[in-house]
Amino acid sequence: MKRLMIIDALNAYFRAYIVDPSLSPTGNPIGGYKGFIKILQKLCREMKPDAIIIAWDGVGGSQRRRITNKNYKEGRKPIRLNRNVRNLTEDQEMANKVWQQMRLIELLNEMPIIQLMIDGVEADDIIAHVSQSPLYKGWQKLIVSSDKDFFQLCDDETVLWRPIQKKFLNMNTIIKEFGIHPVNFAMARAVVGDKSDNLDGVSGVGLKTISKRFPFFKEEKDVTIAQLMESCENDNSGLKVFKNIIDSQQIIKDNYKIMQLYSPSISIVGKTYINETIKNFEPQFNKMGSIKRMIEDGFGDWNTSDLFSTFKRIIISA
Repeated sequence: MKRLMIIDALNAYFRAYIVDPSLSPTGNPIGGYKGFIKILQKLCREMKPDAIIIAWDGVGGSQRRRITNKNYKEGRKPIRLNRNVRNLTEDQEMANKVWQQMRLIELLNEMPIIQLMIDGVEADDIIAHVSQSPLYKGWQKLIVSSDKDFFQLCDDETVLWRPIQKKFLNMNTIIKEFGIHPVNFAMARAVVGDKSDNLDGVSGVGLKTISKRFPFFKEEKDVTIAQLMESCENDNSGLKVFKNIIDSQQIIKDNYKIMQLYSPSISIVGKTYINETIKNFEPQFNKMGSIKRMIEDGFGDWNTSDLFSTFKRIIISA
């Protein structure tokens, strides 16, 4: 089985940006840029992919989700570096962060990697569309992200690697650990809510409560809002959790629209663009151009043999 590695780009970029204090020869921070390439090399060495797709959030994020809930992702705290030394002002730091990302994208364009970005569309939806695409039927899809939203995409061919937690999750491990089937994970999280995205859930309800009180979430059958409400209405235990869920029906509906990735929030034009990009991609590697860029930006002195050998294999097997 061939392996497609799909990377949640900003998830990896910000992880590197936070922890890597590296500076360029001119004294500018390059930790996000350099750290991402180091992460990519480690992934290539350990995961041995036959193809790589890197998905970026488009400009403006998901407009459809903000229409559903205007507070979606509002109030997020600024990224905090895990070091005390800061040699840039807040405005300079923002400009540098964008510069690093642009340089990273330019470098990745020299490599046999598909990069996908669509204005008004989140990387989550792109990753969902790619993982469900018939173009990769029969491949193992390895999603790289610490985002819990991807639990719902795990199936017989799709696996999630959570690098911060250093943990692989597949359909069976998710069912075993949470008592919830991936096909019902979006519904479960719609009930629970997601503080990181500023989405309120039902008071007093967590994933453990869902698993305990609604065992049918474990089954490989889609749980609907109507089924969930009916189960709560038919309960005779008098527990407050069931009333709270009934009273929060609209919140759950709205959360589900935002959280579900089973039907990605991408226009037909966007889906066509993704499909055509994948079908028409011819992997090429500008090795000398890549090395030149890395030297210019201050990290051309480390061993890239694992990364470059992966690129060679991708080109040969294409």
